[in-house]
Amino acid sequence: MRTRLRDEHGASAVEFAMIVPLLLVLVLGIAEFGHAFQVQGTLSAAAREGARVMALQNDPAAARTAVRDAAPTLDPAITNAQITVTPAACPATSTPPANVRVTIAYPMPFLTGFFGADIDLTGTGVMRCNG
Repeated sequence: MRTRLRDEHGASAVEFAMIVPLLLVLVLGIAEFGHAFQVQGTLSAAAREGARVMALQNDPAAARTAVRDAAPTLDPAITNAQITVTPAACPATSTPPANVRVTIAYPMPFLTGFFGADIDLTGTGVMRCNG
């Protein structure tokens, strides 16, 4: 009976060694997904803030500054080239009221590099001009 238990110890070590890579990939995937989810939320909030500033102040430079200020935790930081404001200025009057759209295209680098270099995320905010 004792020899059978000793043989099973070796088998369980081999089975564990076969499962460890799968568990490691699963844990890394969960961490990467959580990070991407957090960055996406930050991008959406920053785009909404930029749209709000553009709709109220009608100033694309102020909108870009508001976007960058609303996402200070992103690394690398958002650049002006990644922010699109359309239209460039809110019309004085229009029927129906015009909307302003702020879009952020952000290449999020992966934490581990295990799943690639980066993934493109987009945040969009839309608001009616002049509030």
